[in-house]
Amino acid sequence: MLIIERILRDREGIWRQIGEERELGKLTRQMLYSSVVALACYGAVLGASHSVAMAALSAVKLPLLFLMTLAICLPTLYLFNLVFGARLQVKQALSLVMVTITVTSVLSLAFAPISLFFLITAFSYDFYKVLNVGILTLTAFVGLRFLTSGMRSLNEHTAAMARARRLERERQESEAAAALAALSAPAAAAESDPVPAGSVPAESEAVSPVSAVPAPAPVPAFAPPVQPNGLVATIVSPPVPPPLIGPDGRPMYPVPIHVPARPMPHPVEQLAPGERPASMTLLNVWILLFGFVGTQLAWTLRPFFGSPDEPFQIFRQIEGNFYVEIVRAIGRLFS
Repeated sequence: MLIIERILRDREGIWRQIGEERELGKLTRQMLYSSVVALACYGAVLGASHSVAMAALSAVKLPLLFLMTLAICLPTLYLFNLVFGARLQVKQALSLVMVTITVTSVLSLAFAPISLFFLITAFSYDFYKVLNVGILTLTAFVGLRFLTSGMRSLNEHTAAMARARRLERERQESEAAAALAALSAPAAAAESDPVPAGSVPAESEAVSPVSAVPAPAPVPAFAPPVQPNGLVATIVSPPVPPPLIGPDGRPMYPVPIHVPARPMPHPVEQLAPGERPASMTLLNVWILLFGFVGTQLAWTLRPFFGSPDEPFQIFRQIEGNFYVEIVRAIGRLFS
């Protein structure tokens, strides 16, 4: 259970461990154990509104609900990122989603005393059901925020690794080019040298008489005019007349307008497939899919609460819809 404290206190360390793929099996097992225990305890609170048997059944069903939803939706997250060239391993995707489930389960367990308080002091089946659905929705929202934060950190880690690999590749290429140039330089010098090796030029040929003649001084491209009194004349540009204004208040000929040059945008770095970060848009779509699958699966595995007016049942006949039932329960509260 101490893994949740590490997630909440040192989340950057968790994201770094997932990005570097260090001991992900151990981390995932710790999160799995803590999530199953927390969800089982909260499931027992949900089923306590009916009977002890329903409490025990809900303690099994609630962890099963989250794990089955994970098993159904995880391949979609991994394979779609793989199709778009993201560098996301299946262990990394599993660890990120397990962080979400762990945060959701432990925060739900933290709300268990509040749920038990309303169960004992002011029990109403519809209110109790809406209250716990609201608790699960709130904790799931917080857990999914952790998922998006973790994916952003993983994308930054992926981009840094790709940049480091590119710089290392460029360094190796430059070193190879420098080594090749160093090997080819002596051979090129030997081919271009007309004097045989070991011969010394004569003293008369060592210094050319032409080289002793100094080079003429450069002539300036422009010399300002000089007046008879010896002073340098100053060239003054004629003033630019203002534009003529017509009767409508507009200039009669076009006036040049200075438009500042826009800076050129920096080129977007194109990463190779397998080095690109995961798509946040795809992650948001996957979150919606995860929510729909989870709610529909919860409706299939019901009852979790168990109406006090109905006998104990392990499963009920599939009919209706989760969202319609919640709207009906809210309507019965105000009727």
